[in-house]
Amino acid sequence: MVLSEFFPSPALAEFIRVYRIVHFIFNDSKNIPFKPYPPKPEHCLSFYPRNTELVEYDTSKKKITNLKTVLMGQQLEVTNRFVGSDFLVFQVVFKPGALYRLINIPSKELNNSYFDAETVFGNTIKEVNDRLNDAKDFNVMVVVVESFLKNLIDKTKSELQRIDKISNLILASTGNINVDWLARQSCLSTRQYERNFIERMGIPPKYFHRIVRFENAFRMKNKHPELDWFSIAINCGYYDYQHLVKDYKEFTRKSPANFHLLDLASPERKFGQADTY
Repeated sequence: MVLSEFFPSPALAEFIRVYRIVHFIFNDSKNIPFKPYPPKPEHCLSFYPRNTELVEYDTSKKKITNLKTVLMGQQLEVTNRFVGSDFLVFQVVFKPGALYRLINIPSKELNNSYFDAETVFGNTIKEVNDRLNDAKDFNVMVVVVESFLKNLIDKTKSELQRIDKISNLILASTGNINVDWLARQSCLSTRQYERNFIERMGIPPKYFHRIVRFENAFRMKNKHPELDWFSIAINCGYYDYQHLVKDYKEFTRKSPANFHLLDLASPERKFGQADTY
């Protein structure tokens, strides 16, 4: 099994946070557990050169399957992912505002979306997926995807705005954020900043920060299962354990302990791995 991350080349670092590659093969295709995927503060483009996945939204219960390339906006609820016996996904994780700059679609329209990327990028992206299937190793996959992204970026006329630079700071924040300060640093009024942020990320900046903080707690528990929940809450910028519980119940509909019991049965756990990215 592989759970790997690759950083983009300097030419693409303005747009891309990271590339993720997940690959595993199950000998018994009838007993593959599903993966409960919590909200993460990100927009993604995913390639599935082998088996695709069935995605079921935990709250709305909508189901989507058989897509070879997928665009995902900001997810606001848990998605349960069911995969095949030979599963490989190459995921492009964009920096805040970058996907909006590339496709010029208001990001609010992409919230809780999981839709066919061919409808946006045409047959070219299908060819990329075919090349990923034929690639001899993961480094070659990165080269293939970067070639596609470079061509895409060269065609965009959207310049990097100050709001995009400043909004990236939210990802690294370990405490509360001050939207008025972010707006001033972006040379915008607070209302302008919030409106532009929603256009770029689909949700208000404070809500985005809540998802950042929640994801930090989720990853910390997986990295350090020996830590108690109170310690995790404090380390991730929560006032107390109850504020952490509130976010878990809003984003997963479960308590921290109960959601992590589900995560312990995820596919990667069968290989002794944990979701820490």
